[in-house]
Amino acid sequence: MAKHVIPHSYQVSKKDRITANNHNSFLLWFTGLSGSGKSTIANVVEQELFKLGIKTYSLDGDNIRKGINNDLSFSPQDRTENIRRIAEVSNLMIDAGLVVLAAFVSPYKKDRDNIRTIVKDFNFVEIYVNTSIEECERRDVKGLYKKARAGEIKNMTGISAPYEAPENPNIEIKTETESVEDAVARIIDYIKPKLKLNYE
Repeated sequence: MAKHVIPHSYQVSKKDRITANNHNSFLLWFTGLSGSGKSTIANVVEQELFKLGIKTYSLDGDNIRKGINNDLSFSPQDRTENIRRIAEVSNLMIDAGLVVLAAFVSPYKKDRDNIRTIVKDFNFVEIYVNTSIEECERRDVKGLYKKARAGEIKNMTGISAPYEAPENPNIEIKTETESVEDAVARIIDYIKPKLKLNYE
């Protein structure tokens, strides 16, 4: 069937869209354990980008699993498919000229490498929100760790399923020693050069 799929060529290009927006488009991928602070930091980063006039869109684990990925479980295979779909959606948004902020546990290195392949390396900024399992459990914002310890949740990352930490992330945030404000400032400083258009 794939041989019969022929992409249509449209007249408005990615270059046209980023030129209209006056900034480049790319993906900010926030990875870390549940409760690490990924969504909190991504939310504030988006607010700061919005103040700068940057066109953005945020993708978050719970929201995606209630919609486009509501047919997937938390098995290793479905986690891989979950991340693959998110990467493809992110790629479309990058083509649309947006800065995409994605906050997902994404525990497997091979899946994060696949994101990088789908959106292309130069469009991928990996942000590791490094928070210890002990601190995440202490916060337990959604009550997931308590349920996992009671056996009510299977395949809980950090408890009954592994988390493969990034070895060379673009940015590493240690939330137990760094404030949200300082983390956001570091992220904004890092991506400002990437936002600038350069057609030379």
